[in-house]
Amino acid sequence: MIYFISDLHLEESRPDITGAFLHFIDSIEESASQLYILGDLFESWIGDDENTPLQARIKKRLKQFSSAGKALFFMHGNRDFLIGEQFSKETGATILPDPSIIRLGKQDVLLMHGDSLCTADKGYIKFRAMIRNPDFLDTFLKRPLEERHTTARQLREMSQASNQHKNMEIMDVTIEEVVREMAAHKVNIMIHGHTHRPMIHDLHVGGLPAKRYVLGDWDKKIWSIKTDGLAPLKLELKAVSFRNDEA
Repeated sequence: MIYFISDLHLEESRPDITGAFLHFIDSIEESASQLYILGDLFESWIGDDENTPLQARIKKRLKQFSSAGKALFFMHGNRDFLIGEQFSKETGATILPDPSIIRLGKQDVLLMHGDSLCTADKGYIKFRAMIRNPDFLDTFLKRPLEERHTTARQLREMSQASNQHKNMEIMDVTIEEVVREMAAHKVNIMIHGHTHRPMIHDLHVGGLPAKRYVLGDWDKKIWSIKTDGLAPLKLELKAVSFRNDEA
């Protein structure tokens, strides 16, 4: 089976989510051939040179998964776009560009994190371009870890303060951008996360029926998509509540 997840936002203050993720990996390990993590695996990532106990634990488990012959893929999210080659080596994960196309069931499927689709939120799109500028990143990664923590916290606080005054619809994807991306990549299936609005959307691209699968975040439930990857292609969007002992 092939699995897709996103938006876990793993952090030390949420051991329940960490437990849910480790339980999820245990539960799929036998059946899985591939696992795609479509961004925001971590709530924050300030560079591969940091190695907190949580990060070390997650990297070790992912390495065990990939070492068992499972294909592991990771796509950057807006929270962990600084994950780099060292993380890839330590986990066995292949880092995918955003967007990426994969072949499933004789169909091309477009994978994205989803934040670049939120074009109505012009403030965020401008902010995204700034913090992903290579010059900004190069300067940021050369700073001591403590300074990076401070800067990352300040940027999150600025973002949270800005979002409080925004209409929720503005922070969702722009349908016109979704259609544009799907048309540009000549696909009729898209999978993404970011918005925390899990749903299967029917739409039309180039006059033909299409589907957009949106993964949910892991605040209270384990959201995933699974498929056997065979034709005719069937994708199952699934939610499972956390177990009581996942802490």
